[in-house]
Amino acid sequence: MRSRVRVTSEVGPLRAVISHTPGPELLAVTPSTRDDFLYDDIIDLEQARREHHRFRALLSRFAEVYEAMDLLEEIADLPEVRPFLIEKVTEVAQSEPLARELLEMPAPELVRTFVEGRAVVQGPLQKLLNVESYELPPLPNLFFTRDAAMVVGEGVIIGSMKFTVRWTEEILMKTLFTYHPLLQNRGLIYDGSEERRAGYTLEGGDVHVLRPDLVLMGLSERSSPGAFDVIAERLVKEVGITDILVVVLPTDRAMIHLDMIFTMVDRDHCVIYPPSFIGPTRNPVLHYHSGRKGMREMPNLFAGLREVGLPLTPVFCGGSRRTIQEREQWSSGCNFVAVRPGVILGYSRNEHTYRELEREAGYRIIDGVAFLTGDEEIDEGEKVAITFEGSELVRGGGGARCMTMPILREDIW
Repeated sequence: MRSRVRVTSEVGPLRAVISHTPGPELLAVTPSTRDDFLYDDIIDLEQARREHHRFRALLSRFAEVYEAMDLLEEIADLPEVRPFLIEKVTEVAQSEPLARELLEMPAPELVRTFVEGRAVVQGPLQKLLNVESYELPPLPNLFFTRDAAMVVGEGVIIGSMKFTVRWTEEILMKTLFTYHPLLQNRGLIYDGSEERRAGYTLEGGDVHVLRPDLVLMGLSERSSPGAFDVIAERLVKEVGITDILVVVLPTDRAMIHLDMIFTMVDRDHCVIYPPSFIGPTRNPVLHYHSGRKGMREMPNLFAGLREVGLPLTPVFCGGSRRTIQEREQWSSGCNFVAVRPGVILGYSRNEHTYRELEREAGYRIIDGVAFLTGDEEIDEGEKVAITFEGSELVRGGGGARCMTMPILREDIW
């Protein structure tokens, strides 16, 4: 089968990407449920949708943007897909009556139910106390499509999500990469939807494909050593990866994934949160090389990158002041998505980070609305950061990289 997906870098020209516009599933997040749904705050749905529509409009100027729900609807009525979906999802929901109902639903309603969830019919005490619960949990984190699946080379890793509230996301992504003709691939490198062992979790915010032979991974509270040991071997055998650098992250709500403290933005620059990589608080960095026993600890990330022949110059999120670095890191100031080398998208609020990109890396900063209206244009080869408003989206705990799942990038190496 000829693969229709391929990602061999973080910055190659983006040609196709999967996103999900937040919908009514966000309404399940309340002050009393936000911890259950992994949120620090609640989001205004309509404002978040407006912000995401603008983000999608920017992406669409560079790539084909597929909506995850649309892709699922297109295959939901295939004879092999619906039974597969229902069987796997009801393993999480464990409701036979719900499974029978799902079998009869039209495809659009079926997909909406998977994403928006299904509340339990309230009993007398639940009505009296006005308590809502779900027989099928909603997916308010789905708009962070990066986490549940990753394309590496022409293969696919299905995420093994740390928290059960996100398990259905894995199943939906496995369905897409197994059955949708637009997503034909060389096979699953790792199937996290079948993995329920503690210590074998992996999420896409911790997987960065830097080069066809090089992956950078985060060992975070959401991605664990057991999964790394399995995936490293498979990346070598099935994709041709020769080197993997691993950043060991602390357990910190602000740093749930590697892409909250690091993203590559062009061939020779990355944006970082300085305390994580420079000075006495820097995170440990390990180097795995295929065919060599064990792993070696590197002095720091940049020494590791030099060793594998990819020296990157860091741009400091938040500039030089620690207080501003912390503020902008919290608001996804390190979390950019590159649409081609040196052209990146990010939240407009992180002003000090943009000043650093201008001063240290020669970027021009342009407003996303001005770019969409044609008031601002990008010259060939110019380094540009395109900004968009994300005051509600950022409350979900992620940025532009989190909200994109690249499925096709042009090779640059």
